[in-house]
Amino acid sequence: MMLNSGAPNGVLIDEKEESVKLEGKVALVTGAARGLGRAYALRLARLGADVVINDVDMEAAKQYGEELTAPTVMDEVRAIGRRSLGIVADVTDRIAVNRMVEQILDEFGHLDILVNNAGGALVPGPSYASSVPEQDFRRMMDINLMGTIFCCQAAAVPMKAQRSGKIVNVGSQAGLRSQGGGGGTSYSVAKAAIHHYTRKLASELGPYNINVNCIAPGWILSSRAIASGRNSPETRARLEEEIALKRLGTPEDCAKVVEFLVTDLSDYVTGQIISVCGGVCLF
Repeated sequence: MMLNSGAPNGVLIDEKEESVKLEGKVALVTGAARGLGRAYALRLARLGADVVINDVDMEAAKQYGEELTAPTVMDEVRAIGRRSLGIVADVTDRIAVNRMVEQILDEFGHLDILVNNAGGALVPGPSYASSVPEQDFRRMMDINLMGTIFCCQAAAVPMKAQRSGKIVNVGSQAGLRSQGGGGGTSYSVAKAAIHHYTRKLASELGPYNINVNCIAPGWILSSRAIASGRNSPETRARLEEEIALKRLGTPEDCAKVVEFLVTDLSDYVTGQIISVCGGVCLF
């Protein structure tokens, strides 16, 4: 026990209890072999959860020069003292997603937490609203929206049966605001759709004691973003002018909000889109 001097009446905080608040829980994090997904997975493991790592490439970190502390993210989770399972599956494939959830249930017996991290602006091109090619638009929707929907629908089955669960979708500040010029349309629309799908799903699953929320990250220094030049002095200076806190975010900034949304701290929070952007979106 330790005394938290900042708490009312000097509340006693059990540090051990805080570190295992997810003990006995099983979490699935998609797109977790690197970057933000990896940060979420390790955060949940430190909170006591057993974590399933999903990705289409379990060695994705190498592509962006991201250094792991063990051969794989699964090994990193195990080093924390938690069980871990790696499943290679494309979340845009409904059959593959259903098989993934079945495998999790066979291995662990239940699924308590889903973090839908897989996705991103992975289709090259300017994507202007008046001219984005149909195939590019559909691909972006598949990678982001449909992958999220397939995972939510598959996870909802066991969560409804056990009458509990926490789902965190990953949107974007791009889905909350429209930057000038019409570019980035397909990504922005896909993320905005995830935001509203979150609200609809939360309304449906609330009676089953399942919380569904969404984070909307802003300018985050993920390994992929760094590889694309976001951490250069020129880019940082330009972006920091947009941010109230005057700094770019880190994967841990987002992971802390995911912690809030998957623990009992958020038991009375559902259907919300929480912007994690340092004040890019102020409304």
